[in-house]
Amino acid sequence: MTSTYFAWDLTHRADAPCVRDDVVALDYAGFARRVEGVAEQLGRAGVRPGDVVATFLPNRIELLVTLMAAWRIGAVATPVNPAFTPEEAEYQLADSGARVVIGTRAAELGSDRARFDVEELATAPSADWRGSLSPAAGDDALLIYTSGSTGRPKGVRLSHDNLHYMASTMVTHFGLTAADHALLVLPLFHVNAICVSFLAPMLAGGQLSITGKFSPSRFFDDVARLTPTYFSAVPTIYALLVSQEGLTAEATGSLRFAVCGAAPISRELLDRVEGAFGIPVVEGYGLTEGTCASACNPVVGVRKLGTVGPALPGQRIAIVDEQGTEVPTGEIGEVVISGPNVMRGYLNRPEATASTIVGGRLHTGDVGRLDEDGYLTLVDRIKDLIIRGGENIYPKEIENALATHPDVLECAVVGAPDELYGELPVAFVVAYPHRGVDAEKLADHLVGRLAKIKQPSTIHVVDRLPRNPVGKIDKPALRSDLRSPQPI
Repeated sequence: MTSTYFAWDLTHRADAPCVRDDVVALDYAGFARRVEGVAEQLGRAGVRPGDVVATFLPNRIELLVTLMAAWRIGAVATPVNPAFTPEEAEYQLADSGARVVIGTRAAELGSDRARFDVEELATAPSADWRGSLSPAAGDDALLIYTSGSTGRPKGVRLSHDNLHYMASTMVTHFGLTAADHALLVLPLFHVNAICVSFLAPMLAGGQLSITGKFSPSRFFDDVARLTPTYFSAVPTIYALLVSQEGLTAEATGSLRFAVCGAAPISRELLDRVEGAFGIPVVEGYGLTEGTCASACNPVVGVRKLGTVGPALPGQRIAIVDEQGTEVPTGEIGEVVISGPNVMRGYLNRPEATASTIVGGRLHTGDVGRLDEDGYLTLVDRIKDLIIRGGENIYPKEIENALATHPDVLECAVVGAPDELYGELPVAFVVAYPHRGVDAEKLADHLVGRLAKIKQPSTIHVVDRLPRNPVGKIDKPALRSDLRSPQPI
């Protein structure tokens, strides 16, 4: 590696601001000191190179310290969703083979591994500690667990090569410098937050501010107080932010750009956000298996709204048919990705790995098309396809049409079983706060925007949509509800 995100290699930045949360603010020297202290602690607890260290923590400085400390002694880190029940957390701990777990709720977990409460973590090494190990580029760095929408969660093995490629690509793509300051609103058990908001500014010499539980009002207070230059969020967060009354560009004055990922955003919402914020909002696309991002619109240059941009440098995106043959430009097929971002594989699941990475290409399970400039438009997930009487219907097309209604905050469309047609599209819609919308008006809105066969058979106006641990809309849960017998 020609550059590094390792804290122990960055002490020359000394008192430059590095990372803060609501309690602690650390410069680069202070952050490195804490990393060395926890690394020593882990080593004395028996952690060796290749062992797995688990964190069971909300977003806070100690989570980042622990990740870096595990790497300092050649170990692998696996962050666990802090909202998990002890039973859910235990699955990940057991599957990963975690040797140590660090958390605010560590005492609730099983006793077959070392446990540290976060308050027990060292803040500096002892006088005789001599940390000397830096992991090799090809060593495993992270085990990030998938959401498990298609079965039990799988551990995605990401190497330092993967992470360094992604962090350095983000630095180049977004033009990050030591003057940049990331505001973290996404969870640190997901690779987006780790790469885009933590490792990228570490490489650039910038800083990161970790905020507490997200709320729209707090977000704008944090922007005014901390003056960040960018942040990364999901469409739901943008919808909530833009719904705030009296929002002006002055409220986001320090921001120079924002990133939208993890789930598709409608063009209408993107227009609203950019108009309200007065900054470019660049939509990107990627998977955990691809170390966060594979395509992204540029901050400076041609941004095509409705696309997720071209492939990032060093990666190749292709569209293939069911036989794996590339299709002509503009045609629909499965999105496949190759490049230094592709995971090492799923932990202890060789068959799943072999079916996902074929001929060096990562099969995403997403349907899309490439235009003549290489910009990718996502059509839908393969498994979300609705087949109505033999006709293929992509839910995203219906969702995009619903999103053009000014009162629609977010929506989801899934297939419901039907004896005659096999499946029928059913929509679930959440309205903006303090706005009323009913199913009949929404149905009228879709007339002329969608062919009759694509019209939802039912539109449900609901208070909220279910979400998986990463924050994406949980469509399997919606489908399950539709397939379950309803009470009379």
